[in-house]
Amino acid sequence: MTTVRHRLTGSIEVALPPAQAFRLFTPRGEQDWVDGWVPHFPDNPDDDTQPGTVFETNAHGEHTVWVVLDREPGRAISYARTTVGNRAGTVAVLLREAPGGSTVTVSYDLTALSESGRAELDAFAAGYPAFLKSWHDTIRAKITGPQPDNPNIAA
Repeated sequence: MTTVRHRLTGSIEVALPPAQAFRLFTPRGEQDWVDGWVPHFPDNPDDDTQPGTVFETNAHGEHTVWVVLDREPGRAISYARTTVGNRAGTVAVLLREAPGGSTVTVSYDLTALSESGRAELDAFAAGYPAFLKSWHDTIRAKITGPQPDNPNIAA
């Protein structure tokens, strides 16, 4: 059975303190580690984390419109996002100090807007733990350089 709405939450560890790790989860900061992530800002803001900031992405073959909802620099940021005709909802990132860096909790609350969106959302939900692990691994490689278990990822 497919579901129209999924609320997903998981955490990863990042080997940076929250104040430094925060940038990795901002619109421009994600460019440093997310393949194909190139945010386009209609008004080219100086501060891409300012609530109300609108940007668009064309990552993974999807055009998505994003709006920064709220942020607490160094601690939290949240977004509304819509991939027209597919899914819409929110994404929230919360950073907490942890031994060796930060615990980053990522929460998606997404609703399907079509039958194809429903199938894609169900697949996303089923793969959410692996999705977050890929974030962890990619960020770790970016911060520390290639790891023995994945020598093809360069810093």
